[in-house]
Amino acid sequence: MAGAAAFVVAGIGGGMTDLGAWYEGLVFPAWKPPDAAFPIAWTTIFVLAAVAAVLAWRGTPTAGGRALLVGLFALNSALNIGWSWLFFTLKRPDWALVEVVPLWLSILALVIVCGRADRRAGWALAPYLVWVGFAAVLNAAIATANAPF
Repeated sequence: MAGAAAFVVAGIGGGMTDLGAWYEGLVFPAWKPPDAAFPIAWTTIFVLAAVAAVLAWRGTPTAGGRALLVGLFALNSALNIGWSWLFFTLKRPDWALVEVVPLWLSILALVIVCGRADRRAGWALAPYLVWVGFAAVLNAAIATANAPF
């Protein structure tokens, strides 16, 4: 089930990622990774998130704890999709920059809650936290260089 949920979230977010004329017309910082790096990073992150979800689920014995896990993953999924929608569909990197803060905080909450259930689950989510932190800095550079929207 965790794998299917990760696949759905990745598919929705990926479907909103349009690297067409608008995106290619943006000014990017010189340190932006090549576009080919993003699907590799996100595939790795979603696989690790599914692993973390399974490990945390197994390490959480109570119904309330499991409901919290599901709720945090659902919130994170909505925020993850929301960022793609704001940045790529609405073409508003400035709004996406505002939204990335709760997205990053939702990942931090997942790292903490999942890590309490199973230390490996918390560590499996650490690359996601780091990547979205990096993506936030990149988002800020893009929003600054291309304003106003």
